[in-house]
Amino acid sequence: MGTGHYFWAIFYFTSLCSASLANNAKINFREKEKKVLDQILGAGKYDARIRPSGINGTDGPAVVRVNIFVRSISKIDDVTMEYSVQLTFREQWTDERLKFDDIQGRLKYLTLTEANRVWMPDLFFSNEKEGHFHNIIMPNVYIRIFPNGSVLYSIRISLTLACPMNLKLYPLDRQICSLRMASYGWTTNDLVFLWKEGDPVQVVKNLHLPRFTLEKFLTDYCNSKTNTGEYSCLKVDLLFKREFSYYLIQIYIPCCMLVIVSWVSFWLDQGAVPARVSLGVTTLLTMATQTSGINASLPPVSYTKAIDVWTGVCLTFVFGALLEFALVNYASRSDMHKENMKKKRRDLEQASLDAASDLLDTDSNATFAMKPLVRHPGDPLALEKLRQCEVHMQPPKRPSCCKTWLSKFPTRSKRIDVISRITFPLVFALFNLVYWSTYLFREEEDETVLPLL
Repeated sequence: MGTGHYFWAIFYFTSLCSASLANNAKINFREKEKKVLDQILGAGKYDARIRPSGINGTDGPAVVRVNIFVRSISKIDDVTMEYSVQLTFREQWTDERLKFDDIQGRLKYLTLTEANRVWMPDLFFSNEKEGHFHNIIMPNVYIRIFPNGSVLYSIRISLTLACPMNLKLYPLDRQICSLRMASYGWTTNDLVFLWKEGDPVQVVKNLHLPRFTLEKFLTDYCNSKTNTGEYSCLKVDLLFKREFSYYLIQIYIPCCMLVIVSWVSFWLDQGAVPARVSLGVTTLLTMATQTSGINASLPPVSYTKAIDVWTGVCLTFVFGALLEFALVNYASRSDMHKENMKKKRRDLEQASLDAASDLLDTDSNATFAMKPLVRHPGDPLALEKLRQCEVHMQPPKRPSCCKTWLSKFPTRSKRIDVISRITFPLVFALFNLVYWSTYLFREEEDETVLPLL
């Protein structure tokens, strides 16, 4: 056997020995972790019922620092006034009783999956309606114990939280939904919650909400005092802005179209009664149906919302167009009645003229008294002549442009239609100007007030 073969045999043997030593070291290292856990959490050595001491081992309150990571926000419900969120919740505190030897830096931390092995803060979510842990495939929770006694608790949870809303500006509104966390039993003399320094709240980058946009979030403290003492509390205010494009397409534009369609009846002939009635009733029922559908998706609040003003005014315009046709129909019948009366009067005058001419023909030989050439000042005929002369001497009045334009339409019913063609669009345009300027300015004012909350 050559020298090369001896060299490869020695190298192979050395590799096997080093691998077996490494495996033994790993086994021994895992055994070290078990010994450390038994040493700090063994029976009679650690009591999870007793809270840790304060800062630097004093008798002050235990300080727990909190930070959360918002994974998703699934829905924001206007009817029930709640929202659902999934987050990773983390707490960190120091327990002097859990210090251990890190074996020259080789043992960075110990990991536990049973929260009842160590003392835990009694934190709860005060505005929670429903909540559950995630247990697929294994419970999404862990506890890390560091050599200096620091404890990190992390868990993934899903919560449905109450979110009281002010819907006066709906759908041009912004809503603040809070997440409140407080101690249930430990007062501030024993336990204090603080936000983690630096970045206490993180939000996933691709957070997407169908009808809202998360503009910003603010962290604050909300300690509460009761008959049993003062309790530490943390809160996160999430500021949501409602996406207006959905409501513009689904509500505002269709309402405008219905109002404009109701104006078509102003351009139809007065005699087209079935067409004008069916058009007015159809638009009115459609508008009422849309209004009821909008109200069905909102809670029954006692105040007036911005959408109520819009739908109410649009419904009024559609109803006004229907009433306008009723007025036109009444005026048309009145015009027909007057025209018939005039026709009868002309017939009577013509009949009287014919009778007078016949009488003149029969009495052509009769003698008539001569009229005086000079009349007295008190004579009625002289006064009538004088009055007619004064009238003719007065300068003629210039008719106004509106009267001149309306004189082209001899009947009152036609005048009502023509005036409605101009009045309804102008009033609706003025309403839009007032509506949008009012509510958009209100939105800006609320935006300046919200950071002060």
